[in-house]
Amino acid sequence: MPDTDSQSFTKPDYYESAKAEYDKLIGQLGDPELISNWEKFEELSKKKAYLEKLLEKAQELHEVEQAIKENLSIISTEEEPELTSLAQAEAEQLKIRKSCLAKELDEMIGNEKKPKGPKAVVIEVRAGTGGEEAALFAADLFRMYSRFAQNMEWTQKILDSNQTEIGGIKEIIFELRGNEVWNYLKYEAGVHRIQRIPLTEKSGRIHTSTATVAVLPKPDAAEFKIKNEDIKVDFFCSSGPGGQYVNKRESAVRLTHKPTGLVVSSQTERNQLSNRENAMAILVYRIQELKRKEEEEKYGGERKTQIGGAKRSEKIRTYNIPQDRITDHRIKKSWYNIDDVMNGALKPISEELMETLPDE
Repeated sequence: MPDTDSQSFTKPDYYESAKAEYDKLIGQLGDPELISNWEKFEELSKKKAYLEKLLEKAQELHEVEQAIKENLSIISTEEEPELTSLAQAEAEQLKIRKSCLAKELDEMIGNEKKPKGPKAVVIEVRAGTGGEEAALFAADLFRMYSRFAQNMEWTQKILDSNQTEIGGIKEIIFELRGNEVWNYLKYEAGVHRIQRIPLTEKSGRIHTSTATVAVLPKPDAAEFKIKNEDIKVDFFCSSGPGGQYVNKRESAVRLTHKPTGLVVSSQTERNQLSNRENAMAILVYRIQELKRKEEEEKYGGERKTQIGGAKRSEKIRTYNIPQDRITDHRIKKSWYNIDDVMNGALKPISEELMETLPDE
């Protein structure tokens, strides 16, 4: 999009340029071969949606400006005081609307120019200290991120999970993809602590449990390639939820990365191909995590690893259920209405962290 200020949105050269770009995108999106390139298709679709909104607001701004001119013409030529008064009142309201539209257009262009960061992240949530209660807390965190993703219109894909019999999660690895997903979630990495009375606690004592969260940007395929000869592939029968079906077929996949010795597996899907894709995504994540830790050690440990040792003292955030309070210890700020946050209303906390903490 060309550089322009809010006063030039209705100039023919700007509008025609944006319209020409939009028409070009429509032609590209109509190419049948584009379907095989999903990332390109997604990129063009987002650009199309952005231009549609931009052109719609530019057209509305143009119409408002025309209406202001018409009212000013009435004011300068009309002899009826009542009509003149009505025209003046409407002109003032239209000027306010014009100012708002110009500001919205400025923000739209400004946001489009901002660096968006990685388009996808891989998140790992693990139960820490606290036994079954920690596993239940890990499940709560996963649900919080899932519902936040729905609110933000991101897509989610579970790569692997290990659940407990009563609904807790020992470990879950999942991918979130969407606009600014890295910017909003990169500060979630660390040890999360919860204080509450477990359902199984008969004496009413408050228990403290932890769960760890690791967040890493998912590299593009072009940036991170693994040689086929470096991977050993094994198939085995799935276990866990899913009834008899998962235990009768060797649909689960285990990958061993020979150079590093890393072993990963996936059994969340019903077929080998999907589980192999998931396992490969986990393997890339593990190798990326390993390289990150090696870099931290190389530079003298100046930056601590994201999740530390999962001890209660190594916390970034505390969820105090009895006091209905969430406290982020890095910025020393608290929020209330904990049920809303745990149901996905995480945006205010994320935005506060983005504004306060240094960029990653």
